[in-house]
Amino acid sequence: MTDTPRFDLPPKAPPEIVEARQALAGQVCQALRLVGFPVDRGDLSGGPHYLPGVDVHVTPFVDGGVYANWHTDAELRDPALDLFAKGIDYANPPPAVRHHRTVLNHMQAALMGILASAGFEVEEPDRHGHGSMVLVTGFRH
Repeated sequence: MTDTPRFDLPPKAPPEIVEARQALAGQVCQALRLVGFPVDRGDLSGGPHYLPGVDVHVTPFVDGGVYANWHTDAELRDPALDLFAKGIDYANPPPAVRHHRTVLNHMQAALMGILASAGFEVEEPDRHGHGSMVLVTGFRH
C-alpha cells in the first residue's frame, strides 16, 4: 500500500465526444481571430494559460466542454491577485481588484455576445468552478 494521496477525478468523456469538442474549439478560435482577438490553445501547447487574450481549451471530462477565458496582461492581473490573496473586503475591494474584476466581467460578456453572433451556443458556467469563462456548447449551422 502506498501513502500517495488519491484524488477522484470525474469520469472522462468518450473519445468521439472529446474529438468533437476539439473541432468545436478550432471553430471558436477561428471566429475569435476573425474579430481580432489574440487566441491561445494552452491545452494543446501544454504551456501556461496566462497569455494575454483568449485561452480556448477543451476539458476531457463527461461534464466538460469547450471553454473560452479572457486573460489580462500580468501587469494588470498580478497586483489584483496579490491583493486578493492577502485578503480583501469583498464589499469594498481595492481599486486594482475592482478594475481587474470589471475587465473580466466585460470581456466575458463580449466573448459571449461575439460567439453567439457568430452562431455558437454559449452559456455562463458556474462561476465558483469556472470563474469568468464562457462555455461553448455547440454551433448552430
